[in-house]
Amino acid sequence: MADLLEELNTAAEAGELDKPPAPPDPPPAHEPHPAPVAAPAARARSLLAAHPVADGYSGLPWALRELPWHDFETGDCGLESDLPRLRAGRVGAQFWSVHVPEALSADRAVGATLEQIDLVKHVVAAHPEGLRLARNASETADAHNCGRIATLIGPACGAALGDSLGTLRALHSLGLCAVTLSGTSWAGPDGLTTFGEEVVREMNRLGVMADLSGASDGTAHRVIAVSKSPVIFTRSGARAVRDHPANLPDELLAAVGEAKGLCLVPLAAERTGSSVREVADHLDRVREVAGPECVGLSGTYDTAAVHPDGLADPSCYPLLIAELIERDWSEAELAQLTWGNVQRALRGADFTARAARERRAASTATIELLDG
Repeated sequence: MADLLEELNTAAEAGELDKPPAPPDPPPAHEPHPAPVAAPAARARSLLAAHPVADGYSGLPWALRELPWHDFETGDCGLESDLPRLRAGRVGAQFWSVHVPEALSADRAVGATLEQIDLVKHVVAAHPEGLRLARNASETADAHNCGRIATLIGPACGAALGDSLGTLRALHSLGLCAVTLSGTSWAGPDGLTTFGEEVVREMNRLGVMADLSGASDGTAHRVIAVSKSPVIFTRSGARAVRDHPANLPDELLAAVGEAKGLCLVPLAAERTGSSVREVADHLDRVREVAGPECVGLSGTYDTAAVHPDGLADPSCYPLLIAELIERDWSEAELAQLTWGNVQRALRGADFTARAARERRAASTATIELLDG
């Protein structure tokens, strides 16, 4: 019987072999493929949708003044800038320069500046769906949030002040945001005179930013020392990259960084080169020496400037941002470059003005009294 049971058990075990073989173990799952990285051009457009360009210098007021007719809405006007191209380039704010030719007399410079301010207001009022006047960081952000391009008036040339602090206050009341100090008797090669320092202090009290483009190194260093508000260079690259008088040496760039000022690199072939890569070289240098919080952009469109290949008008800004993405600029650095740094400078000017008005009244000083 034991032998029989052993035979039955053996047969049962053998029967197990008659079952179909178990399916093989599935092959190990492949690691999921990483999400494809978007092309630099697509990443640039996406970034600019969230952080548009705050353009530090546009020559539109004088260009429009010279035209017998223009259509800013459709772009059929022979300008480099118009609403379609500004929107295509994701421009969220622009400083509209009210500079006048240096050949104008002091009295004529004041009148021509007032005429340009009046023209800016007329153009903005005629395009309420595209443009909105702004004079500080809050109004600039509000304009962008409402789908408008913030239009800031300035810089004006120093000659437009007529050596008068009262004229400075009058221009500020009309919306002027910045004044270029070069080309005046009180901001020369050796620095600021006593009256020049009073001008800077009064600008601080009002919230008008000091533009040092074209100023001597002595004036620039002195204004940085005197001003409690961030200073700006609206059209300056890095002299180490291109030796142009309007560009800043590393020593001055470092001083701008320490003072938390702002260097706005122009898209002008004479100053920053004839290609997108050369402009990017200036941006790299300013970021390296002054810091990523102290660099910005100035299109210098609708001026006499010749622009680098590929950057013929404001619609080309995404191409420049794509170049910087390929150079491993972080999203945070690009957001500062395009929008954040200009907002910081505007906020700094406004904060300084509020504090200064608590400490001092409007200055009644004259150039005759202080400079003799």
